[in-house]
Amino acid sequence: MATENKKVTINDVARLTGVSKRTVSRVINRSPLVGEETRKRIEQVIESLNFQPDKQARGLASRRSYLLGLIYDNPDALYIDQVQRGVLSICTELGYELVVHPCKWHEQDFVDNCLKFISRSNVDGVLILPPVSESKLLAKALGDAGHPYVRIASADLDDHENIVISNEREAMAEIVQHLLELGHERMGMITGPLSYYSSQERMGGFVTAAKEAGKPIAEQYIVEGKNTYESGLVCAEKLLSLSARPTAIFANNDEMAAGIVRVAHTKGIKVPEQLSVVGFDDNLFASRVIPSLTTMKRPVEELAILATKKLLNRCQAEFFSQHLETVITPYLIKRESSAKPAE
Repeated sequence: MATENKKVTINDVARLTGVSKRTVSRVINRSPLVGEETRKRIEQVIESLNFQPDKQARGLASRRSYLLGLIYDNPDALYIDQVQRGVLSICTELGYELVVHPCKWHEQDFVDNCLKFISRSNVDGVLILPPVSESKLLAKALGDAGHPYVRIASADLDDHENIVISNEREAMAEIVQHLLELGHERMGMITGPLSYYSSQERMGGFVTAAKEAGKPIAEQYIVEGKNTYESGLVCAEKLLSLSARPTAIFANNDEMAAGIVRVAHTKGIKVPEQLSVVGFDDNLFASRVIPSLTTMKRPVEELAILATKKLLNRCQAEFFSQHLETVITPYLIKRESSAKPAE
């Protein structure tokens, strides 16, 4: 239908399908508010005309940049990669691009730094990852400035339209139950930095579940780590040097759990025959190390996809009209690093 010397416009598509430009725009933007029959008819005309929407004109017409921002301060590259995969699976489908902004959330000017990033990049909204998502100051600043945002966090810190919660306190009970069913009574824990809500939630869930089961955790069996492999080495050394060392240790993330396995090996302590080790996250290497790591699976891509949908609803309410959940609970993956304690 298209001619060689005339550029096809959205007006042509609307005229040939007998609908408004707004309806054509909704189909281009994957809005669920268009009936299936109408959608197919418009898509057929778009294909036959070889119509390519002008992204710049699209942005000017809608007063949107079709850019989303991702703000984070997290040393775990595997976690960041999983988040980006989830976000981009939605962005790519809907014609959005992702702009990434690492920050230092403990620095005094980090809120101003984030606001400048939003202004400079002209993003339509931002996704905020833990631990940055735990900042009340940043959330307030974004709300006051009218910037749409969605936080991924481990606790209920915000209105549910602005947050996706990884229910980590409840998930910890599954780890305690697993270790108790195996017969462990001396259970240790390497926490993350206790200034983080996520670390507090996981420690609180672990300690509470053990106490309710009648197996309270002794104070000397809880050591604070930094969510790094190196801190896992240091903390494991402390726990495994105790005269009555724990027979099972939970680490706040898989990196520190790998540190426990390393220290156990150097001390001649066999995993899992003499020591069970459980991590958190189910990072890529968890299933590839020897022994493979029993760990709590945090469904990072699923959390990121849900958060992206919520953010797009804040930016452009036509995208996802269906009800979106707020809470996703991690689940335990049992592998080789946990077993019954030695007799």
